[in-house]
Amino acid sequence: MDQSARVTPFSTYAFEPRGCTMKRVITLVSVAVLGTALNTGTLWAQGTPQSITAKRVDVVQLATGYRASRINGSPVYNRNKDNIGTIDDLIVSPTDRVPYVILSVGGFLGMGTHLVAVPFGSLQVVDKQMRLPDATRESLKSLPEFKYAPE
Repeated sequence: MDQSARVTPFSTYAFEPRGCTMKRVITLVSVAVLGTALNTGTLWAQGTPQSITAKRVDVVQLATGYRASRINGSPVYNRNKDNIGTIDDLIVSPTDRVPYVILSVGGFLGMGTHLVAVPFGSLQVVDKQMRLPDATRESLKSLPEFKYAPE
């Protein structure tokens, strides 16, 4: 077999004079892509710097606290241990960031209930029960009715 007629296992296209143009195009495109990728980091860095000031929290103690998912649906009692309502939801005020408990008062099986907003700080936890000591069902019904905003 003639040595000059043998096919080489690799392409010599990049080494030919006309192949240099393709090699340059590939190199330029690679540099452009790499430059764009590196430049995005500086674009992110040019944004307004944000800082988070977190106060130190004892996470072990915090973990023993009351989760909203467990508070919702809990009965609320007064000082006389009368059931005066049920916690329907927990809402944080958008302006002053104060948490409120939405209580469902009265009604039967969800019918005829009266929703009222009570500051979360008014509640007490006694023997793993939520209590609103000085409230009665009637005093809660006299509060303005709470209605959820449309989403």
